[in-house]
Amino acid sequence: MPKIGILSDTHGSLPDSVSDFFAGCDEIWHAGDVGNRTVLEQLASIANVRAVHGNIDGQDVRHVANDHTFFICGGKRVLMKHIGGRPGAYTPETREQIRSLRPDIFVCGHSHILLIKFNKKDNLLHINPGAAGSSGFHKMITLLRFQINEGNISAMELWEKPRKQAT
Repeated sequence: MPKIGILSDTHGSLPDSVSDFFAGCDEIWHAGDVGNRTVLEQLASIANVRAVHGNIDGQDVRHVANDHTFFICGGKRVLMKHIGGRPGAYTPETREQIRSLRPDIFVCGHSHILLIKFNKKDNLLHINPGAAGSSGFHKMITLLRFQINEGNISAMELWEKPRKQAT
């Protein structure tokens, strides 16, 4: 029963509460715009990290994080990339990846807008965790965590704080 922490768009900074919220997680998934490798190192001190790079990431992050990743966790097929769109408005590349890989869970970032939605058309759970960093237009800093229990996603939890007060 893996416990997963998920975040995106840190842009080089993590909220102080990240280690408390992700304590006990087996994995942390970062959906891009990491900002620097220090963020990945901080997350790796909490749990195993799977990450993709985003459009603002330099070579230091791109060296250790691909454009997209596809893996199986807790019996669920997961596709993660930074720029993917949203249900009904996926990028052409994302539509093709969803068609060919048939993920159960699709994780993306980029928009800084939290969205968790079951996509009936593609039979997948779409997760955009919003933005966890202090840079950007978003008003709230958000983190997610959930469990995969016998192939079912459960215990989805949201941590959020106003961007100016995210500690």
